[in-house]
Amino acid sequence: MTDLTLYGLKTCDTCRKSLKALEAAGRSVAFVDVRNDPGLAARLPGWIAAVGVEQLANTRSTTWRGLDAGQRARLADDPAGLLAAHPTLIKRPVIEAGGALHVGWTPPVRAALGLG
Repeated sequence: MTDLTLYGLKTCDTCRKSLKALEAAGRSVAFVDVRNDPGLAARLPGWIAAVGVEQLANTRSTTWRGLDAGQRARLADDPAGLLAAHPTLIKRPVIEAGGALHVGWTPPVRAALGLG
């Protein structure tokens, strides 16, 4: 049985680094590539409710800079729809562990996951 689920991109260096660190710490990790996740659209409203769109959406990404003003406006009007249409806008990794949701691979996230 998996200990936690890590959502990210298989080509993302931070996702690979976090997966490696978690597995080295003895955690059982299920990896889900958000580009190929058929359940992403259903998951996004819960993620947004849990952490907020400001924390979940990466507005500093190349994908964000490539969107026109109309598409960017969807972040306020339909954030789940925008993130489902452009999964690379999701800050990575998103980690579900023990009913909690963690976004990113920051020192506080690592500490919360017991990796100090």
